[in-house]
Amino acid sequence: MVTFVITSFVVLAACVPQQTDVARSSTPSNSSGTLVSQRGAGGDLKILYWQAPSTLNAHQATGPKDSDAARLVLEPLASLGKDGQPLANGLAAEIPTVANGGIAKDFTSVTWKLRQGIKWSDGTPFSADDVAFTYQYQCDPATAASTFDRCDGVRSVAARDANTVVVSFRSPHPYVFQWGVGAGGAILQRDQYKSCLGAKATSCPADTKPVGTGPYKVRDFKISDVVTFDLNENFRDQNKPFFKSVTLKGGTDPEAATRAIFQSGDIDYAWNIQIESNTLRTLAQSSQSGALLTVFGSSVERLDLNFSDPAASLGDKRAEPDTKHPFLGEKSVRRALAMATNRDAIAQKLYGDGLFGKATCNLLAAPDAISSPNTTGFDVCKFDLDAANAELDRAGWVRGTDGVRAKGAVKLRMLFQTNANARRENTQAMLKKDWESIGFQVDVRSEPFSTFFSNTSPGGADRFWADVQTYADGGDPDPTAYLTTGWTTGQIASKSNNWLLGNRARYSNKEFDALVARLLGETDPATRADIVRQANDLLIQDVAVIPLIQRAAVVSGAAKSLRGVEPSPWDSELYNVADWTK
Repeated sequence: MVTFVITSFVVLAACVPQQTDVARSSTPSNSSGTLVSQRGAGGDLKILYWQAPSTLNAHQATGPKDSDAARLVLEPLASLGKDGQPLANGLAAEIPTVANGGIAKDFTSVTWKLRQGIKWSDGTPFSADDVAFTYQYQCDPATAASTFDRCDGVRSVAARDANTVVVSFRSPHPYVFQWGVGAGGAILQRDQYKSCLGAKATSCPADTKPVGTGPYKVRDFKISDVVTFDLNENFRDQNKPFFKSVTLKGGTDPEAATRAIFQSGDIDYAWNIQIESNTLRTLAQSSQSGALLTVFGSSVERLDLNFSDPAASLGDKRAEPDTKHPFLGEKSVRRALAMATNRDAIAQKLYGDGLFGKATCNLLAAPDAISSPNTTGFDVCKFDLDAANAELDRAGWVRGTDGVRAKGAVKLRMLFQTNANARRENTQAMLKKDWESIGFQVDVRSEPFSTFFSNTSPGGADRFWADVQTYADGGDPDPTAYLTTGWTTGQIASKSNNWLLGNRARYSNKEFDALVARLLGETDPATRADIVRQANDLLIQDVAVIPLIQRAAVVSGAAKSLRGVEPSPWDSELYNVADWTK
């Protein structure tokens, strides 16, 4: 067993990641001074993931532990860089645009020109047929691909010829890079996977040793332990990869991973080292061997407020969209909750004061230029208990002898749910204290992760049989699908659709729906960015949602001798491993 000794119309704007500089050592250069990589000169690259991979098929991944490991072997058409822009470092010869004819002017299709002469690691030729086959595999519901959401709105993926692929959409689709790009875009070899379609995908032997076009190929995979990779001699760039082999070890813990990168220097890259913030800062600042990498993306911890009535007494009508919440349907109550929400305290006490997350009042916190500058002036974005109390007073909510406010027979009693997670449970406790100080009674509940994020659980986020819930999510660099799925009237979750739709709060606003309709039909980037900011501002002012924390998408460590590491919040952390050198 291998062990480590442990002591164009792409996005609306750029996202600027925050990360420390990584010290660089010298690399050979050519006569012009340009740095060049020497294939296989770097020995073994040691990567530590404290969660071990269980599959090497990105379409069956249960998290980054799987999809990142697969990325060394399987490539998408293009990657998504740290600014959210697609990069031509994959199987595509160029990035399609309207100008070069790759994107249809009505955004109903995108044509990809593929690199020619590409070979799979087994030496057989790669072609457009492999790309079309991947769509057949990934977008068959019976496959149960974890990347199935990438198929939403896609009508077909067809090979026009050996080097050209056309992705067609059912209607104008502004984010044309949804399918085949980034972490969910891995292209599979048709010959290897043709017997693993549909229901047969669940027991496919290829998942443990896929043939790929990436810089590495699998030597050995001990499931839930370690993967060793060898250089792919058929990789298209004769100067890459620099490292002759890669050992990706899993199954330790964040503390051990942190010390391995910052103290012992036994490894080159450590993933997701989210330990106690003061300890992490101290280790990173004093380290001679490692540097801390922190990158923020679109993931936002937020509060959903239920616009329907979740009372169990309603039976089959419980939390159905044609019911109305007894007090959260009143905007003044929602406003009071927002003003009694101390985002800054949560960020400081629970998220390392900007290390793991930072306070935000924007649902769309990234990319930067679509993150609204207006919300800092909204009263619902400012923590003010006096203002919250005054809001409820004006609305006629009167405190009882028990301290709980009421209006007639309705009391401000709520159930606040989340998944079992220390930070979220501590967030509940902090919010409960402030909310009860203004006249609410707050009961808290936490569900195991496996059931909270399941539409079959009565205590899950999808059914939302509570008054308030907290969790985090985010979207693509282009937020069209995120806004449409999460907040429009046509996407309200209910019993009739098995609670599979994304508008869990059952929010409905004609003005918001109209903004999204405009967004779906608009092609000018500047106009689209303005519409997105308007949509965000409407949700915040209407208190349809209460954003809390913009989470760090990457908190990892890299050896100071490692070059070329450019973490992206939109893609796998290992998306450009072919460019890593020492």
